[in-house]
Amino acid sequence: MKKYLIVFIISMVPLIELRGAIPYAVGMGLPIVPSIIVSVLGNMLPVPFIFLFARRILEWGKDKPWIGAFFSWCLQKGEKGGKKLEAKAGRGLYWALLLFVGIPLPGTGAWTGTLAASILDMDFKKSVLYVLLGVLLAGAIMLAASLGVFGAISLAS
Repeated sequence: MKKYLIVFIISMVPLIELRGAIPYAVGMGLPIVPSIIVSVLGNMLPVPFIFLFARRILEWGKDKPWIGAFFSWCLQKGEKGGKKLEAKAGRGLYWALLLFVGIPLPGTGAWTGTLAASILDMDFKKSVLYVLLGVLLAGAIMLAASLGVFGAISLAS
């Protein structure tokens, strides 16, 4: 149970998310299906809060002494992600959100995608749905990559 709690917590951490949680779970030899479920739940738990509150909190804190630089960086990251999504997507903005969250590259993921959706004033329910679909896609990609890497390691030993 402790290892699943670690997987859950890792999947909630910004920039790491389930992209780190799934390889951890595979590396620890945890069963795949429960690990994926725990990772997705952990990755999705912050999403509604990010959508509803992050922009307001970041705007409030961007000029505060100790946190201002970090908050400004987060806002810039969200705005940059949002503009990139909007420019590439046009009418397919929600599909672009899904792919932005789902393709596991540095700087993409549920946190950044949700912040971008919030900054773009996208529909809450549709945004959460497409972020979830993106998280599932990222989970499938990371599972395949993790099984390949750890499978190759186990074959070599």
